[in-house]
Amino acid sequence: MSMLTPEQRAFLMEQVRTAKLATVRKDGRPHVVPIWFDLDGDTLVFTTGQTSIKAANIRRDPRVCLCVDDETPPFAYIMIEGTAIMTADRDALLHWAVRIGGRYMGAELAEAYGNRNAVEGELLVRVTPARVVFEKDIAS
Repeated sequence: MSMLTPEQRAFLMEQVRTAKLATVRKDGRPHVVPIWFDLDGDTLVFTTGQTSIKAANIRRDPRVCLCVDDETPPFAYIMIEGTAIMTADRDALLHWAVRIGGRYMGAELAEAYGNRNAVEGELLVRVTPARVVFEKDIAS
């Protein structure tokens, strides 16, 4: 069964927006950072450095939450809670880094950003949604 509706997928993909990724630090404090992402079916995909705070947090506790919002009236957001899995698979990392680079920086820069972000020490992160909240027309 699919977690994301066609409308939710369109919200995530029709415009380029950053997601805000929330993880939990070792002491319980939240850690929230913006990320570039893409979708593979219902799975959100992004990259991170293996020594980053978010990677350390995910290794310890793979539960994450992402929020993507539309900051223009009438405003909207989607919140996705899920479980993250990280891999250092070079082929998958390069494939997704190129796709994500192209999505955010344009097709002409996709390869350059992909090669920059698919190096030793980088990880591919896949988040499987467990719960989705989608609110639109908030100001209406």
